[in-house]
Amino acid sequence: DCFLTVFPAQTNAQMLLNQGFDGFFLSNGPGDPAAMPYAIETIQVLTQQPKPLMGICLGNQLLALAFGAKTYKMRNGHRGLNHPVLNLKTNRAEMTSQNHGFAIDPDSLHSIPELRITHLNLNDQTVEGIEVIGKPFFSVQYHPEAAPGPHDSHYLFDQFTALLASK
Repeated sequence: DCFLTVFPAQTNAQMLLNQGFDGFFLSNGPGDPAAMPYAIETIQVLTQQPKPLMGICLGNQLLALAFGAKTYKMRNGHRGLNHPVLNLKTNRAEMTSQNHGFAIDPDSLHSIPELRITHLNLNDQTVEGIEVIGKPFFSVQYHPEAAPGPHDSHYLFDQFTALLASK
């Protein structure tokens, strides 16, 4: 029961805020997230609002960068299905679908008290999800929307729509 409007990646924050949306979704996409200052700046403005924000894949990396974390190019990216990820909030493993070559640097998160790791890759311990403490912002590195593939992570969309409904 959500209505979505898709905008080009370089849409500025004010244009998005003027639309009166209930929340924001940062989609996946290709490329080095550190080479996208326009997106990082937009996210920094959007996160000054109390509106829910969810990110997937590139959106996860960009959310981290917007709060001052760093990303790096992985030696071997994560591609394909059945990557085990541990949800640190529930202590449950999820089988995920992945397609990325960059990741959040976990060491850079130590100096950012408002960011918390929520998901870890069980194969190599890379950061697979973060949340902003006390704010309705969260993201994951993998693809909960992937089909065909595992459906262990569809609860993330329920979580996001519940945040939208509570505003």
